Amino acid sequence: MKKSLLAVSISLSLLAMAGNVQAASIKAGQAKSATCAGCHGNKGNSLISMYPKLASQNEEYIIKQLHAFKDGSRNGPMMASMAAGLSNADIDDIAIFYEAQKVTRNSLPALELDDEEISDDLSDEQQAELKEKAATNKLAAQEKRDAMLVLGRDVFLNGNLESEVSACIACHGPEGEGNKPAAFPALNGQHADYLIKTLNDYKAGKRTNNSENIMRMIAKRMSDKEIKATANYISTMK
Repeated sequence: MKKSLLAVSISLSLLAMAGNVQAASIKAGQAKSATCAGCHGNKGNSLISMYPKLASQNEEYIIKQLHAFKDGSRNGPMMASMAAGLSNADIDDIAIFYEAQKVTRNSLPALELDDEEISDDLSDEQQAELKEKAATNKLAAQEKRDAMLVLGRDVFLNGNLESEVSACIACHGPEGEGNKPAAFPALNGQHADYLIKTLNDYKAGKRTNNSENIMRMIAKRMSDKEIKATANYISTMK
């Protein structure tokens, strides 16, 4: 009995120590990530859609990418200069900090509208016609957006057998949470614009630091329509 109590006591102590170390790393990472906020936003939620959100991103993925920028295996002059002065401990702390943050959610993609401006100079009949036309255009734009998100969801969950595009869910998880042990990134809540750029970079061979070039093989088989749809669907995932 005494041995069991001792084992429990030791286990609790170790857990407490681990928790303290984690908290210290998060605090250190917050301080060290101050220069990152200009592009990646407060606590990793960037306000500029071309810069990726880092909040809730898997620690292992961030570590891998920062080392890739640092050693030049991933192209990116700005990030290379930022990563150059980071020690291994700095990188670990920054990654732990960002993983502990909560990613913000995105709204639905904006409707692609092309309505004429309704002016007071127009007659009541002309204004009524334009309002009716605007309502019809809005409905068509909503249907177009819905169809795009349906296609994106289909590619994410099922891929495209005909063009041999693998389903995103295989590596990035059913909810876009990623695969932490494999250092596959979380995608849910990411900016659509950034995802579109990333997929096009893989497709064009501009980004090549992916393990065995898996993403290059997938992206080059995706149509522009599939890339846009998949990116926008992922951006709305919660």
